[in-house]
Amino acid sequence: MVPKVNSPFTRFAKRVSLVTGKPLTFILALLVILAWAITGPLFQYSDTWQLVINTGTTIITFLMVFLIQNTQNRDTEALQIKLDELIRVQSEASNALLDLEEMDDKELSRVRQLYLELARLEREKSQSV
Repeated sequence: MVPKVNSPFTRFAKRVSLVTGKPLTFILALLVILAWAITGPLFQYSDTWQLVINTGTTIITFLMVFLIQNTQNRDTEALQIKLDELIRVQSEASNALLDLEEMDDKELSRVRQLYLELARLEREKSQSV
């Protein structure tokens, strides 16, 4: 059973992200641009004609940034929880890795170096066999 999303904004953001990611949406946007370009001579390439496309695309881009970011944040959080659960249930895994996303860049770099060194040692070990 899929849990129900309660937040109206979350439902809206998910719906918009699904619709805007489809090829048909891209084609419709392309048709709008083509219609605008074709009407250029009709409006004598006026400032108003240019302002229409500039304003429209700016508004859509501005709003889409927030919707995409919301969707991406939610998906990243869900993925992180799933990864944390996989780490938690593996007896050989280090539970200290569960909150890596909360570390600052310096701490992350230190942990990364540790794992790079482990990988290098494993490669050397496998090459010597």
